[in-house]
Amino acid sequence: MAFFNSNSVDELARRLAASVPESVRSFGRDIEGNFKAVLQARLSKLDLVSRQEFDVQSAILRRTQAALETLEARLKDLEAKVSA
Repeated sequence: MAFFNSNSVDELARRLAASVPESVRSFGRDIEGNFKAVLQARLSKLDLVSRQEFDVQSAILRRTQAALETLEARLKDLEAKVSA
């Protein structure tokens, strides 16, 4: 999965608009906005997650891993008590 935020899309739209020859830029006053709209429309069809969603899922995973480690330690202690 790739990660894009609105700043990345804005920057890419700016760079694309700047790369268009001056003669073509005169035909469209809002070419950067058009690039941005097209990019956002295409990117929305891809299987992407926002940075915020990624961070939330990472935090959930860290908590789950910590809980699993705690449960594994408790299980090990209980098994030791039962076998003693």
